[in-house]
Amino acid sequence: MPAISVQSITKSFSDHQTIAGAPLLALVRVSLDIAQGEFFGLLGPNGAGKTTLISILAGLTRATQGVARVMGHDVQTDFAAARRALGVVPQELVFDPFFNVREALVFQSGYFGVRHNDAWIDELLHELGLADKANANMRALSGGMKRRVLVALALVHRPPVIVLDEPTAGVDVELRQTLWAFIAKLNKQGHTVLLTTHYLEEAQALCGRIAMLKSGRVVALDSTSALLSSASGSVLRCSVDGELPAELRALARVTGRVVQLPAHDAAAVEQLLARLRQAGLAVQDVEIRRPDLEDVFLQVMQRATAEEERVA
Repeated sequence: MPAISVQSITKSFSDHQTIAGAPLLALVRVSLDIAQGEFFGLLGPNGAGKTTLISILAGLTRATQGVARVMGHDVQTDFAAARRALGVVPQELVFDPFFNVREALVFQSGYFGVRHNDAWIDELLHELGLADKANANMRALSGGMKRRVLVALALVHRPPVIVLDEPTAGVDVELRQTLWAFIAKLNKQGHTVLLTTHYLEEAQALCGRIAMLKSGRVVALDSTSALLSSASGSVLRCSVDGELPAELRALARVTGRVVQLPAHDAAAVEQLLARLRQAGLAVQDVEIRRPDLEDVFLQVMQRATAEEERVA
């Protein structure tokens, strides 16, 4: 039995019309299974449908078509059991301003019918670096501390399936390390983890399998190692001062002075370097590396966009 099973899920918003007058489709016949104990990544650009899919799993949104199950429980017809099996860390910092941290966790336990949960609450507070904030009012916490509390709230009823929707967005390095160490520990104990993130280096390091969404459709679904192996050639990484020529800018990943360009072989590397020098750019810190998950992601999205344009 899969931990999460999504079969032909379609979600349309009839109150949002496209230019052609048809309902907006947030998800289009999405199907995937996530095995128990997997660490699974769900990636895609903004608006791809990731949060909509999570909302369907959590029972916050009803699918227009298709079936979704959590630990074998249909999220619509057996909602209570499906929800008890799921712990969701949302993107938004949602909290009750009238409780301190420990009170919030106790009340959350009660929502799931869990009593005498003090030992597990203490462990959560310790593992997430919240022990010294247990009696602090939620309003007095920093953004990073509130994020830690959201993780604790999602885990307080010991769900077998954990969904992390952009859990490290805007948080510091310490919290990232603390969070991933704890989540990795839970995963080794058998918990299933579904992660969405824009930090692709995290997905590459943590996830055994990955699905990529584009415009509500699954455009890639494979093991992380297979996706990385599918990327052809190498990547030229260097630092330059000045503006790239237009034909290179269209291909490059640019972060400040650092430019990364795909290169299929050594001859392509030489051609790229020559083109940069011809443009009058001083090239420094040159290195050649294997493609990473961000390179794969960009290639997949470019192919999906080209296919959309061809169909249109």
